[in-house]
This record gives sequence, C-alpha cells and structure tokens, in this order.
Amino acid sequence: MLIRDVEVEGHGRVDVRVEDGRVAAIGSRLAGDAQVEGGGAALLPGLHDHHIHLMALAAETASVRVGPAEVRGRDELAVSLRAGAPGEWVRAVGYHESVAGELDRWTLDALVPDRPVRVQHRSGAMWFLNSAALRTAGLESADGRLWREDGRLRALLPPVPLDLAGVGRRAAALGVTGFTNADPHPADGLAQTLSVLPQRLIVMGVDRPVKLLLDDPALPTPADLAATVADVRPRPVAVHCVTRVQLLVTLLALEEVGPVEGDRIEHGSVIPTEALPRLRRLGVIVVTQPHFPVERAEAYATEVHPDDRPHLYRCRSLAEAGVPVAAGTDAPYGTHDPWAVMRSAVARDAGESLTPRAALRLFLGSPHRPDRERRVTVGSPADICLLHVPLREALDALTADAVRAAYVRGRLITEPTRTSEGAQ
Repeated sequence: MLIRDVEVEGHGRVDVRVEDGRVAAIGSRLAGDAQVEGGGAALLPGLHDHHIHLMALAAETASVRVGPAEVRGRDELAVSLRAGAPGEWVRAVGYHESVAGELDRWTLDALVPDRPVRVQHRSGAMWFLNSAALRTAGLESADGRLWREDGRLRALLPPVPLDLAGVGRRAAALGVTGFTNADPHPADGLAQTLSVLPQRLIVMGVDRPVKLLLDDPALPTPADLAATVADVRPRPVAVHCVTRVQLLVTLLALEEVGPVEGDRIEHGSVIPTEALPRLRRLGVIVVTQPHFPVERAEAYATEVHPDDRPHLYRCRSLAEAGVPVAAGTDAPYGTHDPWAVMRSAVARDAGESLTPRAALRLFLGSPHRPDRERRVTVGSPADICLLHVPLREALDALTADAVRAAYVRGRLITEPTRTSEGAQ
C-alpha cells in the first residue's frame, strides 16, 4: 500500500509505503500500488488504550445503563430496571449512590420484586442482587452486596451476550489500533476470546505486565506485597492504586524488591506531592484517567476528602516531576473515547491541564512501554491512523471526527465510507 501526500511528524508532507505490515519507506514520489490519497492530512501512529476492560465493555449492549447521566431518582431507576420481559434477568451497570442512594437486596426487591436483577456499581467493584437473583443463582448473601465476586458470578449466572465486534468497530472509528486489557484475574481463554478484535491486544496476566489489585480492607503489608512482586519477576507489575495508602504500600514494596522496566501504577487516583520524587526514582509509569475529575466532578466535590482533591488523577504535574505518564479510558467505567479523554486533560485546572499535543501523546505510547512515544518511521509497525486534516487542525478540536481510517499491520480496520450513490 502507498499512502500519498500525508503529513508525517519529522518528515513534512511525504508518501508512505507499507509492506508486510510495516512502514517500508517514507519519502517523495514513492512508487507503489493500492494508493491512498492523503491530501496533506496527518498520518499518526494509531491510538493505544492503555487501560480498558474489554469484556465488560462488550457486555454493555446487553445491559441497562443506570448511572447519574441516565437515571435520576428511585422512580426512574425502577422504570429502567423493570423494562423487558418479566422473569428474565436484568443486568444494569454504571450505578452510583447519587442516583438513588445505597443499594442492597431489599431496596432492589422494593423496586423490582418479580425478576432477577443485578446492578453493578460504577467502580466495577460491587454487584447488587435482589432476592430473585440470589435465589435463581443459588447464592447466599445477607444483603445482596457482592464485592469483587466477578469470577464467582461468571460461573453461576447466565452468559451475557458480548458485542466484541461492535467494540472493535467503534474503537477503529476512533483511530484505536491497540488495547491493554486490565482485568486483574483474566478468565481462562480470555486472550482467545478477545482475538476476534481487529486491534493489537495485550491481556494483563497473560502478557506482561501482571495486574495486582489492591483493596484497602484487605491491603497487604509492604513486605507481603514485595514478596508477591518478587514471585512475578522478571515480569513487570501493574498495581491498582486508587487511595493514598495503596500507593504508599506499592512504593515501599517496589523499593524493597526493586523496580523493573515496565512497572506501572494503574489509576494513581490520589498521588500526594511527597510521592512524586519516589515515583521518579523508581521509574514507574503512571497510567491514569485524567477525564475522571471532569466526568465525575459533582461526585468528587462531595465524596472525596478535601485533603485528597488537589491530588486527584495527576497529569501535568507528573510529567513536570519527571514521572512517565500515559492514559487509558478505563471503559466501560469511563468513556471509551480517547479523544474525549484528551479534551478533558486539556480542560483540567491550571496545575494539571495538558497541551493538546501532550494530551494526544498519552495514547501514542508503545503497548508494553506506554511512556515511549511511537512515531511513523521506516521499520515501525504499520499500526497507523490517517486523519482528514493536518495535525494542527486535529489538535485544535481533539475529536474523533478527524479520523479517516485506521490500519493494523497495514490492513484497514475501519469500515469504508460510502456516498449516497454507493461509491467508496
């Protein structure tokens, strides 16, 4: 394939030839078949979502969304949960206490007494089941609140239809050519299941890094966590850190056992200023979600302790402190659109806001080393994104509307656009 007249960073307006899944040549007036006319638009590395939960995202099409953006109050929640045929399971996602308060089996029984219902909290950590759901599944639970029980539920509940084809198609239209699936305990055969996606794929735990999930109620000591990390070595770890204490325990553990290339902090929800020098010394990468303080501003204003609010989902301050930083959408627990994440990163307060170019860079990192920016160069994999416009215009808007086509290994993964006459 020959892509003619495209803007490639570091080369200006050039032609790009792709052979055997890699960029074979960059220059002027190159020869080649199967030509694509770029018209001076930018050709970028494809976006890589460095933290996403693909199976949960694929299950969304078979789920009812009951988050603050979709539902307000008990009455609307009841209407949403009662939709559909009586007796069939209802799977609802995205719930937050701001919708209708705390949930348990009795609250759900009052809303929907006659059919099995399960509702997932927005964090993804908790499921709420009504009495009908508990009986149907043969589960015992005093209050219907199941914490970190996804593996158990997977074995007991009816399978959920998965729209993996839709996930891949929608992501391709956004210019996404790669995913890092961040489930802490990947199910057997997960990599094979996800292989239907057209994007390149890293499955934590199957591939490197190994995901380690921390929860405050069962938090290990630094020595215990260090022992766990040592057992994983020489593979790097990706440690889930959403509180100060989780971050502190992780830093102490990594200092004890020693870091390796590719170690990551996932989320870094609360990173106090005093932790920045230690992160820099360790060389650990922070894969964060700079959109959460924007998407969840109302909830964070009341739920997050005032001492923690200045330290939420750092971005610019990490980079300025010399800490490598990248981003993942955390979809479906956040937006699946990396361009929306970029816009949020630019819109952050002055201490954390990024330039548009720096925001784009959050998704241009190498899959195994998110801090190392990929570029379109001779010999690089032809996982590329062709825009409709030059890079300067794309950075002004930071929207997926700029994406014209995405390629993985030089193969087109976006659907061709047809005119009203049916021509491609």
